[in-house]
Amino acid sequence: MNVIGYVRVSTSGQAKDGYSLSYQQDEIRLFCEEQGWCLQEIFIDEGISGAKVDEEALEVDRIGFQNMLATLVTGNYDAVVVLNTSRLWRSDIVKVLVHREFKKYGVDVKSIEQPTYSIHKKDPSDFLINGLMELLDQYQRLEIALKLGRGRNKKAQQGGYAGGRAAFGYQVQKGSKAIEVNELQARTIRRLFDIRIQNPTWTLTRLAVQLNEEGFTTQQGKSFTKVQVKRILDRKEFYQGQYRYGGIEAKGLHQAII
Repeated sequence: MNVIGYVRVSTSGQAKDGYSLSYQQDEIRLFCEEQGWCLQEIFIDEGISGAKVDEEALEVDRIGFQNMLATLVTGNYDAVVVLNTSRLWRSDIVKVLVHREFKKYGVDVKSIEQPTYSIHKKDPSDFLINGLMELLDQYQRLEIALKLGRGRNKKAQQGGYAGGRAAFGYQVQKGSKAIEVNELQARTIRRLFDIRIQNPTWTLTRLAVQLNEEGFTTQQGKSFTKVQVKRILDRKEFYQGQYRYGGIEAKGLHQAII
């Protein structure tokens, strides 16, 4: 078996538990030698709590642990060897996060002081905690979406560009939070509305044909279809300087085209 080791001490834990870094490393090396396992590397976290977690990213917030995960991505390992599981986690949330990451890479936990331990054993408490973690993940996604939505609504109420793909006739410069007129596309829009005024009875298909015959093209450089023509005509108020986002209507901060 190819394995890697992991050791950790908290600020006060070394004196309290007697689990110094050197002691843990010596025990892991001796244990792997007795088992005939190939120990590739030992990762270390010093002065870090076993309950420390980045709640925003939902991941274990330890440099040594993260370096170990990066190594698991690039190698073929069977297990992570620890003195005991408390070196990896001291809370149920961290336990679930560790299990999630290790299962992702097909890696088990081998504990010197808990020889029968395996992350693949069925544990009712793990089932409950996993369910709670999934709910927490979903809650955080909804919370982020809500915050983004509030920001966009506020911007829309002021007539500003609230995000998303810019409408035909406009463009967004990289790093900019406002839309500006794309003159080439704007000429197409002005010409379409002129044709519409001059020929009010023409069908959408006939309008598209006329644009194509005059050499106008879509944003992708293709010929216009009736669907694309209708999309432009339906945005008449927007091209006149009005802004609408969801149920919000306001005088837009963007430059009118027609």
